[in-house]
Amino acid sequence: MSVRELVVLGTASQVPTRHRNHNGYLLRWDGEGILFDPGEGTQRQMLRAGVAAHDLNRICVTHFHGDHSLGLAGVIQRINLDRVPHEITAHYPRSGQVFFDRLRHATAYRETVALTEVPVAADGVLAVTPSYTVEARRLSHPVESYGYRLVEPDGRRMLPDRLAALGVAGPDVGVLQRAGRVGDVSLEDVSEVRRGQRFAFVMDTRLCDGVHALAEGCDLLVIESTFLDEDEPLAVEHGHLTAGQAARVARDAGVRHLVLTHFSQRYTDPEEFERQARAAGFEGELTVAHDLLRVPVPKRR
Repeated sequence: MSVRELVVLGTASQVPTRHRNHNGYLLRWDGEGILFDPGEGTQRQMLRAGVAAHDLNRICVTHFHGDHSLGLAGVIQRINLDRVPHEITAHYPRSGQVFFDRLRHATAYRETVALTEVPVAADGVLAVTPSYTVEARRLSHPVESYGYRLVEPDGRRMLPDRLAALGVAGPDVGVLQRAGRVGDVSLEDVSEVRRGQRFAFVMDTRLCDGVHALAEGCDLLVIESTFLDEDEPLAVEHGHLTAGQAARVARDAGVRHLVLTHFSQRYTDPEEFERQARAAGFEGELTVAHDLLRVPVPKRR
């Protein structure tokens, strides 16, 4: 049975707290694991969450501020120590190549695993697999930053009443699905489009076109809300979002489940992020993330 869920490894912004580790997020998607923004301490958080190096297939770094990338060194070395048997792909801003190289080779270790570097230099598609397409969009932050989006290919849902009405049954159903036609009956006659699921990961950024493009139509949106609304001038100055801004993005994009994260240490009441997100008009499922939380991707409608 396929599993699609987000495993939250850390939820702090620049400074970790007693209860919040630096960033780190693992998306489990049909037997693959995609690790986003491994900040300092990610390797230990993986242990606490029951995530192994063998679970990783892809690493996506939004930008090279330390709270989003200092964990790369330990994670990459653990991948090699555990001799992960499959190739792992890393995405990150091409402008930060020097930082990736430093982190990848921060200390001496034995490289045993194929780590393929596919840096991001512009908006567009980064990878296409049978289960998903990975896209990137430029964000607005003091250093170059990209958000990531996974889109599952659309499929088709068979309609039992139409199959029965047109006399298609038994092995012919399988033939119809594979070949697209059985006799005078086409696949379109007895099925409807099943929209693929969509996931987006949006970290450090001001409001910009990239934020809206990434969020559009998402089943699960993970987005920073570093500040509360009363501190919006600080958010704009430092290249971040508030809880209300993130919620309005999700509302306008038709997001089904919104996950707020990346909280400033200045706030002590997580519930205030939820209150401000609801006040902004978001009516879907809403989660204020905490470390080691697991969030399932919503089931298809």
